[in-house]
Formats: sequence, C-alpha cells, structure tokens
Amino acid sequence: MATTATKKPAAKATPKGTTTAVTLRPRLSQEYAMTIGPALQKELGLRNPHQVPRLEKIIVNIGLGRAKDDKKLMDIATNTLRKITGQEPVQTTARMSIATFKLREGNKVGLKVTLRGDRMYEFLDRLLTVVLPRLRDFHGVSAKAFDKQGNYSLGLTDQSVFPELTFEETTTPHGLQAVMVIKAEEQAHARALLDKFGMPFEKEDQ
Repeated sequence: MATTATKKPAAKATPKGTTTAVTLRPRLSQEYAMTIGPALQKELGLRNPHQVPRLEKIIVNIGLGRAKDDKKLMDIATNTLRKITGQEPVQTTARMSIATFKLREGNKVGLKVTLRGDRMYEFLDRLLTVVLPRLRDFHGVSAKAFDKQGNYSLGLTDQSVFPELTFEETTTPHGLQAVMVIKAEEQAHARALLDKFGMPFEKEDQ
C-alpha cells in the first residue's frame, strides 16, 4: 500500500533589510554568569557551583512611621518606588499592636517592591553606577550592614539622588531602604559577591 509523505511547511524567509530582535540580559547578569560566578567559585575554594554566592532578590521599601496616615506622603512614596523600580509597590502592614506608637495590628506602615531577575540586576547596576556616586561627601557604604544570613541593607535618606525623579517629585523628601537578599554559605562570601559587583565599601581605616 502506497503512503504519501507529509510535506513540512516551508520556513518563511526574512525580508532583506530587516533584523531579528535580540533580547540582551542586563550587564551585571551577564558578568555574574560569565566572570563573577566562576571567579568566586575559584577564589572561595567551592567545589560545587551551587555553593557560589548569588543575589536572589532586592527588596526596596519605604517606612512611613508616624506619617502613615498622611495620604500625600503615601502618594509621593508610591510614585517614588514606581519610578525607580518599574513595578507597582504593595503596602506593608503592622504585624502587631504597639500602644506606645498608637499602632494597631493591620495598620498600613509603609510600601515595598520586590525585584527579581532582570529588574533586580538593572536596579543594582543603576544604584552602583548612578545613584551612589551622586551622594554628597560619599566615602563608601558601611561594611557592617550585613545580617547573620549574609543579606545586606542599604539606607538612603533622600530620594532625590535617583535621576528618574523630577524636581517636583522630590520636594517632600523621604528615605528608603534596599535589602539585597543573598544566598551564601557565610557572611564573608556575601561580601565577596558585592565586592565583585562593584559595591563601594568604605575603607576599614575610616
């Protein structure tokens, strides 16, 4: 019995003069995969590549404190996080009631954004190459801001150092914090990772 072969549809030719879009990974993401990760594995004497310290996420948050009921400040802080991260922030609430601060469980106390993947690396790159160099009298960030797990917290007192914000959007200043959640075997490994990324730690003699 004769069989008929099924013809595959011919591939469409790309018209001359057109280019195929290529999605490029963020600079720090590429550097980590190609140079930073392998270098850290060698320098730290790690046998398993899964032991190499890596950045998992960055949490950018703004605590509003006693101004938590100020709708204007809430709007300003929301705009700040939206502009500098490219994501919509979520409101954080109090986990317990504290009578001294007139705080009840469930009260809105701030805002946060959690960055992963490409947006995480893009934010870190801008933070290191654009934002920190704009700080006045900057001598480096503290090397004592690691927690026991190796996560690093960086606080800024004024949002105006972010170029994404206009002058009008910074007339009511507020601070913010960026927490870099790092998976590492020990704190020293987390420090080594941030060193490789170019985190400008202050000199030990200062």
